[in-house]
Amino acid sequence: MKTKWNNLGICGALLALWASMACAEAAHTRAQLVLEATQARPGEMVWAGLHLRMDPEWHTYWRNPGASGMATKIAWDLPEGITAGPIQWPPPEKYGEGELATYVYHDEVVLLIPLHVASNQPPGRWTLKGKVSWLECKEVCVPGSAEVSAVLEVGVERRASAAAGLIQQWRGRLPEDGAGLGFRAVWDAPPGAGRERPLVLEWAAEGMSGAGADFFPYEADDYEVQAPSTRLPADPARVRLRKVVQTFTGNWPAEIAGIVVAGDGVRSRAWEVRAKIQEPEGVSAGSPAASSGIGPSSLRGLAWVLGYAFLGGLILNVMPCVLPVIALKILGFVNQAGEDRRQILRLGWVYTLGVLASFAALAVLVIGLQAAGRQAGWGIQFGNPYFLIAMTILVTLIALNLFGVFEVTAGGRAMDSAAQWASRPGAAGAFFSGLLTTVLATSCTAPFLGAAVGFAFVQPPWVVLLVLLTVGLGLAFPYLVLSWQPGWLRWLPKPGPWMEHFKVAMGFPMLAAAVWLLSLVEAHYGDRTWWLAWFLVLLSVAAWLFGTFWQRGRSRRGAGLVAALIVLGAGYVGLLEGAMHWREPAASNVEANVSGSVGKGDAIPWQPWSPEAVAAARAAGRPVLVDFTARWCLTCQANKKFALEVPSVRAKLRELNAVALLGDYTHFPEAITQELKRFGRAGVPLVLVYPADPAREPLVLPEALTPGIVLEALEKAAR
Repeated sequence: MKTKWNNLGICGALLALWASMACAEAAHTRAQLVLEATQARPGEMVWAGLHLRMDPEWHTYWRNPGASGMATKIAWDLPEGITAGPIQWPPPEKYGEGELATYVYHDEVVLLIPLHVASNQPPGRWTLKGKVSWLECKEVCVPGSAEVSAVLEVGVERRASAAAGLIQQWRGRLPEDGAGLGFRAVWDAPPGAGRERPLVLEWAAEGMSGAGADFFPYEADDYEVQAPSTRLPADPARVRLRKVVQTFTGNWPAEIAGIVVAGDGVRSRAWEVRAKIQEPEGVSAGSPAASSGIGPSSLRGLAWVLGYAFLGGLILNVMPCVLPVIALKILGFVNQAGEDRRQILRLGWVYTLGVLASFAALAVLVIGLQAAGRQAGWGIQFGNPYFLIAMTILVTLIALNLFGVFEVTAGGRAMDSAAQWASRPGAAGAFFSGLLTTVLATSCTAPFLGAAVGFAFVQPPWVVLLVLLTVGLGLAFPYLVLSWQPGWLRWLPKPGPWMEHFKVAMGFPMLAAAVWLLSLVEAHYGDRTWWLAWFLVLLSVAAWLFGTFWQRGRSRRGAGLVAALIVLGAGYVGLLEGAMHWREPAASNVEANVSGSVGKGDAIPWQPWSPEAVAAARAAGRPVLVDFTARWCLTCQANKKFALEVPSVRAKLRELNAVALLGDYTHFPEAITQELKRFGRAGVPLVLVYPADPAREPLVLPEALTPGIVLEALEKAAR
């Protein structure tokens, strides 16, 4: 039954292993039975508390232990006339990551039990006994047990005990009635042949933050609600998240119950909720909206998301990663300025088709990864070393082509006839420009884009495709408009000899893009990247031989072609295969990447990000700045240079004694992918500021930062 049963099997083996040792070794948990009253009247109810105190870093389990573990149990031995109700459980903490998460208590907990005294109970002193069993875990799990007892006197008056304050304190932490939250549960997909089915939960925020609120399910015998939660876009007054339900019998539950939790640790607040599980309102089970959990009200939210996607794609046109392709488009518009209007419109549509085709391919990649149980993120291809090598070589060739080293035209000449510019090569060039624009654009993010793509990457396939195509439409929109209105191109100079100089000038931004891509390869190959740089030199020589002797030469053209192939082959065999070993990238090293990102002198002392590092810093009373970044993300690097690594921010961090944590997403680690999804993002950048108070929610900063935005967030965190 997946991870849960495997872990339970492991715990069962540990139970058997430690059973013979439990009596000989001191337990890491101490149990004590306390009462709120030393004396009670017949017919009254008295709260009992099972006080469990654990050694540091050890924990016991909630009523639903989660992926592994065992809930604490009490076997009562009570006198006749006194009965015990079910255990009342304070909210636990979610411990661990992903599907291996459990629900536990650290340090101490008081499990509350209502004791009912019969109305005809005779006066006297009555001894209440119970045998408590639990599982305590750190690196290993050890079964623990203890005999506990307390004395309750039945008399004519009620007397409070010394433990009354402790019990009252823990009663205040019990889950409240959540009937006013409007809790609802809706299946996110129709039942299929698999054992898992997504479920969307929604409730009123009631002052809780969507980034910190969660749902902890009660235990069940025939199904499991898995621990990971995916945040979904919602109105500010609502919280929406997705859980995955796994059935053990093939039957799906009709009702779900548990607690809604807001906050962390002792300051957490919980509400007990229960709801019938429904299909989306007004939508049949087999419709696309049913499989996405998008009902009529949420369709309006989807429209807003599509608007964000379009606007984000539009803004991508002015991001630095797209500038090299913009240079190509400017040259293309200059070429088109004197052409037939229908031809200009056709090339605009072809360019748009190239953009949309590449975004559709990206959507298929994301859908395929999700179907395989893998996580996907924006710009995922930049985490692949082979993709980076191929793109570095391709962009270098484009730069050499713009410099005139060689030509890629039907006739092989720098200036062909007008008919050739308007024929198939023009359309092919427009389509290729669309593909290249998308490939480079995914290394950037833009305002509005992060939220839209973050929403899409946790949705069913048709929503992923729809949102990404909308981003592509926004990216292509300016060029499509100009092709519809060719009169706006009149401000451009008329075609002439100057175009050759402009074309060469446009090769420099493309060459800069090649250098940037080469710097990303270094994250996978280290110093071996220099061999790729030398290969690019030989590639340039081969391109020069090909262009000079084969394309433009009048004699010995064959010798020029052979020489170009020899140089290219020798470079590949000797440098890429023999020296660089390009098929063998190095394993990612998070510590090295983080230390490499720390500058010298007065730079921010970044430390590697982890949930434990955040929790430890906040427990020490220190605010936390978290920067989720990647070497291939130009927006991230701009944020770091102009908004984070600046004197005012460094001074504020020192003043607040804040901890700076860096989450390196260059190689797409699973833990950071999950954290990005927790905040509704599909990729980097994501910058968070955690207040020192663990009960307060982190501040989520926008994608594009200024020092003022960062300083304001740090000030709020310090209040």
